[in-house]
Amino acid sequence: MTIKRTRSDSLLKFKPKGRGAEGGVVDVKLTKSVVITCIVAGSTGLIFGYDVCISGGVTAVEAFLEKFFPSVLRQSRAASTSLYCMYDSQILTAFTSSLSLAALVSSLVAGRVSALIGRRGIMLVGGCLFLSGSALNAGAENDAMLIIGRILLGLGVGFTNQVI
Repeated sequence: MTIKRTRSDSLLKFKPKGRGAEGGVVDVKLTKSVVITCIVAGSTGLIFGYDVCISGGVTAVEAFLEKFFPSVLRQSRAASTSLYCMYDSQILTAFTSSLSLAALVSSLVAGRVSALIGRRGIMLVGGCLFLSGSALNAGAENDAMLIIGRILLGLGVGFTNQVI
């Protein structure tokens, strides 16, 4: 497929090539709305990767462990070997994996929900879920709030990534 810019009015011409191509030319207008949609759609993968990396790194921060996982901090302080063997906490494991598990579940459901409310609707729902999860995690006071926030983040990521 070749893409050729034709005029200054943001009109693109797509000419399919290769097997099964009809050989016709399709005019597509590149608008602000299309550009914004592409940026939002592309950023969901970046947000997911960033969130997964942050959750792994934050579990090594003493202030975080002291507030949310004091038993893990006590174990790590008493460790005479590597700290990686000392993280024996089901709650910490639930915190770390809840986003990925929720993303998996929501991506399995997102196709059917998308058929009901459309792709735009599912992206709005996913964005609202992600925003809610971010707000809940930012104001978290205990383990339950952290895990529920991560589940909301995962649901948002799963919905948006599946329909993109």
